[in-house]
Amino acid sequence: MGNLVYHTGMYSKTFAYLLWFFSGCGWLGLHRFYLRKPATAVLWMCTGGLFGIGSIYDLITLGSQVDNANMRAALFNGSAASAAAAYGAGFAGGTRFVRDGSSRIVRDKETAERAVLRLAKANNGIITAADLSLETGITMDEAKKKLEELAAKGHIDMRVKSNGALVFTVNEFLQDESGFEA
Repeated sequence: MGNLVYHTGMYSKTFAYLLWFFSGCGWLGLHRFYLRKPATAVLWMCTGGLFGIGSIYDLITLGSQVDNANMRAALFNGSAASAAAAYGAGFAGGTRFVRDGSSRIVRDKETAERAVLRLAKANNGIITAADLSLETGITMDEAKKKLEELAAKGHIDMRVKSNGALVFTVNEFLQDESGFEA
């Protein structure tokens, strides 16, 4: 049932609340099927929404349940930035979404410097504002500002590629010096 309403690949709070209402104020658990919680949906169907207590709980928490479902969907589609947007958390707080060893979804605090280093290592020492923005969910302007701050402190270098593109480099990870302006 989770595939009924997807405008941007995300779950809708309005649709979840409508399902809650039209399933006997949550007693039938249709909203739980929609959010891909089939075990509790069947439990709700068999017990009348846990004898009404679970239905009231869902009325109060359904908005956050939809947010969590959106975060899970974004994570399983492979986009940390989409997960951050779905969860409503920007990178300003250093929130990053990862899977732990048991494939649970957890939030991990990551500093901007660590994100820059991780991306630079993955990209052979080169990082752009677009890379940082895409990975962390911050705006391009915020990403460029953070990279310029790190360059001003001497932690990374600002360079121009031969095609005129502005990039930042972490020399410890830089593998190829060619392709840069002198």
